[in-house]
Amino acid sequence: MTGRTLGEQPDALAEAGERVLHVGADRPIRISTGHRIQHHDGKCSRPHGHNYEVTVRVTGELREEGWVVDKGDVTAVIDEWDHRFLLERGDPLVEAFEAAGDGEAVVVLDHPPTAEVMAVVLEERMLERFPDSVSAVDVEVAETRELRAGY
Repeated sequence: MTGRTLGEQPDALAEAGERVLHVGADRPIRISTGHRIQHHDGKCSRPHGHNYEVTVRVTGELREEGWVVDKGDVTAVIDEWDHRFLLERGDPLVEAFEAAGDGEAVVVLDHPPTAEVMAVVLEERMLERFPDSVSAVDVEVAETRELRAGY
């Protein structure tokens, strides 16, 4: 073999350029989460839940550890919503959960908890927590087999 390997050059990671980490591409991360769309005219205004499937694409420079970001850091952000109830700020159900002693079961969002908003908020939360070497995070949230939102 005459080619050089990645480890033979001290700055090889820096020269590798941006790379992409796909998490959940073939086997999405599944979370069970409740929500309601408070100002919806249809049945989605009632509290209900879904088994969401989430996929993530993280773009960035390779770090010293040899990855763009640790997969565990990706799943940790998503897992914060597993078996929780997503509600929009101002929804009376927030107070009801708190009065019932289940305030920790609620995640309050600034916008209606649609799949589209969920994807954006997860992207923002990951970008806040990931190192500066990460340049982009793209999240796709599938609410059902018919409804999928993301990049």
